[in-house]
Amino acid sequence: MMTALAAAKAYASTQGVGAAKPTGAAAEGGLDFGSLVKSAMTDAMQASKHAENQIKANVAGKAELIDVVTSISAAEASLETVMAVRDQVISAYQEIMRMPI
Repeated sequence: MMTALAAAKAYASTQGVGAAKPTGAAAEGGLDFGSLVKSAMTDAMQASKHAENQIKANVAGKAELIDVVTSISAAEASLETVMAVRDQVISAYQEIMRMPI
C-alpha cells in the first residue's frame, strides 16, 4: 500500500524537484522541502487552470471530451498529492507538539 509520503516522494522524483542548486541545510544532501511544496502547489494550480481551459474549449466546441477528462484527471492527481503532503506536515507537527520538553 502506498503511503502519502511515498506518493509525495514519487511525485517529486518525476517532476525533477530539487534540480536547482539548493542552499542552506538542503545543500548538505537533503531535498529542499520549501521548493518541493512550492513546486507541487504550482503544478496543481497549472493543472487546474489547464483543466478549466479544456472545459471552456469543449463548451465552445473546440476540444474533445477525452482531452477534458484527461486534464481533469491530471488536476485531481496533483491536488491529491498536495493534500497528501499537507496531511503529512500536519501529522509531523502534531507529533512534535506531543513530545515532552
